[in-house]
Amino acid sequence: MVPSALPSDAILKRLMALHPKVIDLSLDRVAGLMRKLGDPQLKLPPVVHVAGTNGKGSLVAYLRAMAEASGLRVHAYISPHLVRFHERIRLNGRLIEEARLQALLSDIERINGDAPITFFEITTAAAFRAFAEEPADLVLLETGLGGRLDATNLVPQPALTAITPIGMDHIAFLGDTLEKIAAEKAGILKANVPCVVGPQRREAARVLAARAAELNAPLLRHGHEWQVTPTRDGFEWQGGARRLSLPRPALPGAHQIENAGAAVAAALHLKLPEAAIAEGLGRVEWPARLQRLRHGPLLDLLPPDAELWLDGGHNPMAGEALAAMLRQWNSDPATRRRGYLVTGMLNTKEPGGFLRPLRPHIAAACTVAIPGEANALSAEALAGIALAEGLSAWPMAGVAEGLAFLNHLHTAKEPARFLIAGSLYLAGQVLARNS
Repeated sequence: MVPSALPSDAILKRLMALHPKVIDLSLDRVAGLMRKLGDPQLKLPPVVHVAGTNGKGSLVAYLRAMAEASGLRVHAYISPHLVRFHERIRLNGRLIEEARLQALLSDIERINGDAPITFFEITTAAAFRAFAEEPADLVLLETGLGGRLDATNLVPQPALTAITPIGMDHIAFLGDTLEKIAAEKAGILKANVPCVVGPQRREAARVLAARAAELNAPLLRHGHEWQVTPTRDGFEWQGGARRLSLPRPALPGAHQIENAGAAVAAALHLKLPEAAIAEGLGRVEWPARLQRLRHGPLLDLLPPDAELWLDGGHNPMAGEALAAMLRQWNSDPATRRRGYLVTGMLNTKEPGGFLRPLRPHIAAACTVAIPGEANALSAEALAGIALAEGLSAWPMAGVAEGLAFLNHLHTAKEPARFLIAGSLYLAGQVLARNS
């Protein structure tokens, strides 16, 4: 069901009107607000600061599960949220309570006044203030967009930084080449602070290495200082002389082995126990990242033996990761199914690059416009892009209509696998209505 409105929603709506642009990368406005608040970013527990294009949310989720399994009190800040804003701010393992969020936002709104400031900047300020006021052992901080000019980058000296795989995304804000985007992500590197680095393309790796050398920031890189090898029951992690045999991560997908490997590298640097690392891998939860939906009204539209999966992936790297998982499933007769896709995307993304890798694994697709999103592609425009990529695609009024139509098309004897993907905003709406 769709969640009912809360008092904090009204405050957030007012805050969104304070700046004419949703995104306006700068540190000046938020730094000024932080000074008025007493610079809470200088009073935080040890911080792990995470940037990247794909996998940064998964890395935060793994590391949080590992740290909590070791008994640490953990704050976390992520974006975007899926259903409720409260998901963005986690205090000592729990989502921020409504009363606390209301009080924080109201106070910050009063202190900021009518000064121009973006939604993300003022909500980051709220997170910093909450983290500074409640004791904890660790803060996990995910950048919103980029790194160098991201509001989270006001933390001057994190305990550790991490950069997950970098790809072509947000090119209107970060640059039109992989090198330019990597340079923005590398903005979170700090002098003498180690950085865990996930798998990178050569161009991005060169930029990160050069910036790290300038800052004397030690790099813990996938394929160099650490590596992972999948096994029958999980994976082997090796870094120097240290080798760990670890269970399969709870999050599905071959790419999750690499995300988990980066989290292991970070956890070991933080001196978390090996037992807690293994436990965290098994109990991690991260909605809308190749999540199987097992109940709800959308399942009622499908045959009892059908699978329904939800993923918030929305860029070419995410399309490649999804395609790799579908390829793996279909290589085994026991898990092979006929694939169908319902997709909705924003016009700020690269729909062709996302859809192209999926083409060999999808028998038919339906496209939808994401309700309530000003930058949503129309179902008709997205269907045209899908057709140009070789997919059989039909525009539909909504996800339910798309699933019903695809189910009607499915006449093969083999069972079906339905996938809803293309946007975290679409995924959030699906979760809100299908729980």
